[in-house]
Amino acid sequence: MSEADAEFTRLAQDYLDDRAERHPESATGLGDHRFDAYLADPSAQALEAERSSLDGWDRRLAAIDQGALSAEHRVDAAMMANGLARRVFELDELREHTWNPLLANPGRAIYQLLARDFAPLAERLEAVAGRLGQIPPVLAETRRQLGQMPRVHLETAVGQFDGTIAMVSKDIDAALEAAPQSAGPLARVRPAALEALAGHRDWLSAQLDSSDGFADPRIGPERFARKLSLTLNAAADAEAILSRAQADLDQVTGQIAELAAQMAGTTGPDVVREVLGRLAQDVPDDASILEFCRAALVAQTAFVTDRRLVTVYDDPVELIVMPEIDRGVAVAYCDSPGPLEQAPLATFIAVSPAPADWTAERVASFYREYNRHLVHNLMVHEAMPGHYLQLQHSRRFAGSDTAIRAALRSGSFIEGWAAYTERIMAEQEYPGDGDPRAVRMQQLKMQLRTIINAILDARIHAHGMTEAEAMALMTGRGYQEEGEAAGKWRRAQLTSAQLSTYYVGYSEISDLSADLRSADPGQSDQQLHDRMLAHGSPPARLLRTLVAA
Repeated sequence: MSEADAEFTRLAQDYLDDRAERHPESATGLGDHRFDAYLADPSAQALEAERSSLDGWDRRLAAIDQGALSAEHRVDAAMMANGLARRVFELDELREHTWNPLLANPGRAIYQLLARDFAPLAERLEAVAGRLGQIPPVLAETRRQLGQMPRVHLETAVGQFDGTIAMVSKDIDAALEAAPQSAGPLARVRPAALEALAGHRDWLSAQLDSSDGFADPRIGPERFARKLSLTLNAAADAEAILSRAQADLDQVTGQIAELAAQMAGTTGPDVVREVLGRLAQDVPDDASILEFCRAALVAQTAFVTDRRLVTVYDDPVELIVMPEIDRGVAVAYCDSPGPLEQAPLATFIAVSPAPADWTAERVASFYREYNRHLVHNLMVHEAMPGHYLQLQHSRRFAGSDTAIRAALRSGSFIEGWAAYTERIMAEQEYPGDGDPRAVRMQQLKMQLRTIINAILDARIHAHGMTEAEAMALMTGRGYQEEGEAAGKWRRAQLTSAQLSTYYVGYSEISDLSADLRSADPGQSDQQLHDRMLAHGSPPARLLRTLVAA
């Protein structure tokens, strides 16, 4: 190891230690449990101290001779530099702590300790007690930081705090049945935590009735372009991404129309909607959805193994009923153990029945969108050979002696791989319920959704797109159900740069796959895909240099 490599290894460890201490909830999610009893300090003094530390990490990184680093360390160093720049942007320019009330909800910090058996339950409940004890001062400081907030963020935050209050009330009671010795410490802090949570929720509700007006949820073209660049760590800029997405929308529209005509035996302007409408009648229901997803995973694992598309591992996986607070967005999501987790924990594939308070009409719309054929495609994305399998490969990466690649893993690579596997499975004629064309139709519909997500992201935040224009695009060109489109409009306002990760990641992974196949036509699918998954989860533009080497 060169002197530069040794210095970078020390720097990376120091930086990750500091980052974990300042952001203990994120550390827990990664599988670093040294700070499980703490919540992040949201005070102005803490943020100023963090901002100063970022300059220090940047100076230390700049002092290292990048050219003397190994190839793997050069990628880690580039990821660290991007991570530092992104956090500086968040603190200096985006300043979400002053307008986004969603950031302060401690629900996920508590849930992570209750849901996974990484330590004995009594030990985890001790950490829960530590976090509950910090909720009152943390929320009080949060209110001091918040100014005008967007209405959509306020409405969503009120609902999410309701979910956190229910979890702290009910889920902890359920845990105490198995660990009654933890009742004393929790009893000393839980009443005050519940009072603080309820008080904060009521304060947020009062802001909805305020006459002071609301902040604009759109972050604007300059901040959007900068955030998109830092989030994706991609080669293309915001306008280039939008231009390519608009061209791809036309291309995939042609593909789905051609396939629909084949399936219907006729052509016409309504043939796609007619075929999708017929497929949408084949629906699961709340009683069958979990078993349906379980059977799909078994079938997909056998298909991937038989076709030798990519190396399959058998790490533990559990299909679970999705927590109530997460329902209503999609039928399933993948919740994998943190990349730094040492305990042999299972990946959760969370499967959602419809929320209990939905009307019959809304439930029917939900299952028309997430019909049996689309759920097959969704399970490819979330499980096999998508997130579940890719993250198994990522956990096995041992090419670097720093944890940077794990702690700063690329969301666009992870989502891009999963979207790419949807297309690969459809092209390989994965049969789903029997007709591969039905799965292919739904994959193309999902590809349209992925493209439209990126268009919405850019046009809403940087080009002033209206709700009517967004809904028309989704229900028209995207063939989406009204309820699905309405939920996406809301999500596009609540987030920025996140909806682009799927499309940009898919584009980059697809381009890389095509280039590698062109350079070595004799390699098998399994060899190609194993090469792409052999370096953890870095941004695709950095992965290119490693695969080429």
